[in-house]
Amino acid sequence: MAQNFFLTGCASGMARHLTNVLQQRGDCVFATDVNLPALEQAAKEMNWPDDRVKLRALDVTDYEAWERVFAEAVETFGGIDVTMNIAGLLLASWIQESPLKEINGQIDVNVKGVIFGTKVSARHMLERGHGHIINISSIAGVVPVPGMAVYAASKHAVRAYSLSAALELRPKNVYVTVVCPTTVQTPMLDHEINNDAAEMYFSGIRVLTVKHIEKGILRALKRKPYQVHLPWFKIKFVSIMGFMPWLGPIVAPFYRWGGRWRQAGRRKP
Repeated sequence: MAQNFFLTGCASGMARHLTNVLQQRGDCVFATDVNLPALEQAAKEMNWPDDRVKLRALDVTDYEAWERVFAEAVETFGGIDVTMNIAGLLLASWIQESPLKEINGQIDVNVKGVIFGTKVSARHMLERGHGHIINISSIAGVVPVPGMAVYAASKHAVRAYSLSAALELRPKNVYVTVVCPTTVQTPMLDHEINNDAAEMYFSGIRVLTVKHIEKGILRALKRKPYQVHLPWFKIKFVSIMGFMPWLGPIVAPFYRWGGRWRQAGRRKP
């Protein structure tokens, strides 16, 4: 049965891919992004049909914009069944060098954007009596990540907020799922290739693709779990550092070495 989706960050990366997958299977998608020209270019390149995909500009850090754009989506489709808060910002930096603009940007986009989107969506879904909200966290929302402290803090917040919201809303037939993937090949990752502080983000032997995210989210749409780990075995393995941070000085040097090596391999000569 076709559903109505509301997605953020659809001009590129995971959200662009998921918009395409959903519309191909017959769902309707209200696709948003802060960069409307880039979103329109994505729609042109992917040949998204106007009757199934609606494009709108949305700055996820602006609560009033959330209210306005989401209300338009509800009016357009007659209701929203699933919201996916995907828009995110990754700007790696060492603690003492973190620019205030980058700190504020990551907290505003990654945390406030998810909270605003969940709040607006939950109110609508509670009125309808059903719904599903999917929020994207990260492996950085499970373990500490040197060089990416602000990003990790924001993704820890997304995970904590999502799980708290899930416990609150599930008894009312509104489900919340938080997705925690390892490194994913997106333009956000490419942006950090020359940033030494991002070395840990390149430490994994395998980088996930948007196809891996697609499979995980499609399963989540059916099962409606509290959280999804991609890949589950790696997240489970490294999550021990979240409970035993004293392991960090022992384990981190190996990951940092691997990250530097793989990051250097991606850099253009």
